Amino acid sequence: MTFRDDLCLGRRSLIAVGGLGLVGTALSGTAHAQLPGPTPVDIGKVENGKVTFPNWRGQSDRPSPPPPAPLPPEERVGFAIVGLGRLSLEELLPAFAECKRARPVPLVSGTPDKAAAVAAQYGIDPDAIYDYDSFDRIKDNPDVQVVYVVVPNGLHRDFTLRAANAGKHVLTEKPMANNSAEARDMIEGCRRARVKLMVAYRCQYEPNNRAAIEMVRGGELGGLRFIEATNTQTMGPGNQWRFRKALTGGGALPDIGIYCLNAARYLTGEEPVEVQGRIFTPPGDERYAEVEETVSFTLRFPSGVIANCATSYGAHENKDLRVHGEKGSIDLQRAFAYEGQRLQLARRAGEAEGIEERRLGQKNQFALEIDHMAQCVLEDRMPHTPGEEGLQDHLLMEAIYRSAGENVPVRLEPVQGLDTTRGPAPAQES
Repeated sequence: MTFRDDLCLGRRSLIAVGGLGLVGTALSGTAHAQLPGPTPVDIGKVENGKVTFPNWRGQSDRPSPPPPAPLPPEERVGFAIVGLGRLSLEELLPAFAECKRARPVPLVSGTPDKAAAVAAQYGIDPDAIYDYDSFDRIKDNPDVQVVYVVVPNGLHRDFTLRAANAGKHVLTEKPMANNSAEARDMIEGCRRARVKLMVAYRCQYEPNNRAAIEMVRGGELGGLRFIEATNTQTMGPGNQWRFRKALTGGGALPDIGIYCLNAARYLTGEEPVEVQGRIFTPPGDERYAEVEETVSFTLRFPSGVIANCATSYGAHENKDLRVHGEKGSIDLQRAFAYEGQRLQLARRAGEAEGIEERRLGQKNQFALEIDHMAQCVLEDRMPHTPGEEGLQDHLLMEAIYRSAGENVPVRLEPVQGLDTTRGPAPAQES
């Protein structure tokens, strides 16, 4: 017997003896009575159907969040997932495991064997699988309350209108459509059908981005002066839908540059009064025969804030956001990524420059946005990012394209007020 064998045997013997001892203690009323009783700190209590615990940590540490309080499965809002591409399979369906108010019900796909495999993985009834032609039968499925449209951009309008005609609320991926005309059709179609329409701007639900909004609006930076937003990545083979204008409406700008545009708008709450754009596409690269590779654009806001934004399909991945004010600046690294956000605040600390990192923890952005839509359905509320929010981004992107094409700044009609295209801010999730 080796020393390792002897050590393992000793541990097993100790565990066995200890286990029997604990069982004996548990069965002995006298011994059990000698044990200290549980306290409210450890037991917690039930309030309004939720288990809560008092804070068990010292004042110098962050309190632990309360335990999740999901709705019972039968009370959650049923979502139909239209399109089983990478986003649905890599991010959305896994996110439902972290949702508290939503559950996936049927799947809609043009690939039967893939739909069957995914349905089996997630315990979805095989009879709740639709193809694109039979999608309209979803009207007769009472388990479906929301349709999540995750097909290419050029198909968003069609499936949104079909879902609205079936009496279902709609959550559609960004960009909302291929252009502002299609976006208007979607808003009007949902209005006529009296269903809700929300655009999946996940970053507006992500905790670090929300914290940046609160810091800017709360005056921690003083007067805002300048925003820098970058969203770049390198693209692979050309035989993918993102290079087909009929399916995308454009290239890097509507696909990933929209995050920069939307961030400048949600940070300030304002709408720009002037835009200027520049486009570069490498000559001879057949991938960019229909769409652009690189766009830089500047937004000027009524308050004087200037946002410089850059997006590209041909530059190494960068998804950072920087905000500069008279009293400090924010550096939000990986602001537009699915995970890994890091929020730093720089400002004077006495005679020194202080760099403060705010650790908010990671939460699944997709689960947060899905649950927000579910909450709006359950409580009959307007979504924070309704169709009007998506329409405004399309109008601004069209102005950026016009500016780049004509090589001139494009002035826009001033919009009075803040957050004019958004509903109430999402509730902070524990």
